[in-house]
Amino acid sequence: MRMASRMTGRRDSRVQDGPQLDVRVVRSNKVFKTHKGGKTASWSVLVVVGDNKGKVGVGLGKARGIPDAIRKAEEAARKAMFSVPMIGGTIPHEVKAKHGTSEVMLRPAANGTGVKAGSAVRACLEAAGVHNVIAKALGSRNPVNMAYATMEAFRALAVPEDAAERRGIEASELIPWLAKARKEEADAAH
Repeated sequence: MRMASRMTGRRDSRVQDGPQLDVRVVRSNKVFKTHKGGKTASWSVLVVVGDNKGKVGVGLGKARGIPDAIRKAEEAARKAMFSVPMIGGTIPHEVKAKHGTSEVMLRPAANGTGVKAGSAVRACLEAAGVHNVIAKALGSRNPVNMAYATMEAFRALAVPEDAAERRGIEASELIPWLAKARKEEADAAH
């Protein structure tokens, strides 16, 4: 019963030490290792963990059984969590990132657009709490590389205020609609 909730990407209902996190199994793969005496089967699992408020991480786990592989992957993802800069429910600017032969392009979108992305990229975006974005997969569609490429894209995102400060200009000059978006964010928080 406990594994069913993990496999569907819903929040884990068990009592945990830290904050409640969204755990999503993106891919499970049965792998074999050949020994002198025959083949040994194990499972390789890719998991995305996020708090739906801007923190996300991805991890791989490998074990003889699926529950152990999921647990290992979840631990690795929790250790790899980092913050994603956002404005409202979208990302601050367009970004492209590559991992292996997979390339991901993310574009900010207006409210109500939703998450226009496929498989592994969608899981990463939803776990991070990004609600309006358009994504395009370029190159290989391997779920593992796509998930890691999405994480690289998240790391490449910059907060507009920091970019404006580096250039020595006002944030409103760089992005005219930023003040309105930050005000809406503050109103929604109260």
